[in-house]
Amino acid sequence: MQKFTRREWFKSSGKVVIAAAVAPAVLANVAEAATSKATQASVQYVTHPNGKEMCSNCKFFIPGAKPNEDGACKVVAGKISPRGYCAVYMPKK
Repeated sequence: MQKFTRREWFKSSGKVVIAAAVAPAVLANVAEAATSKATQASVQYVTHPNGKEMCSNCKFFIPGAKPNEDGACKVVAGKISPRGYCAVYMPKK
């Protein structure tokens, strides 16, 4: 077993304490980033389809109460038109 001097022990203990103090803040920021949605502008969302590609055919679309009502999206914030389109469009399988 390797012996540590008192100075080496304090240095390594200090690093562990600092890491333990900083870790919750870093992990909270990572979790928040993973759960936040993209803005409509950042994905070039428009309220009209791109040919046959439209939100109602996208796997991320969450329909409204009625078929032609605005719904929501799993990855884009705000109200989403079923006839809309954006750059993250992914057809349902």
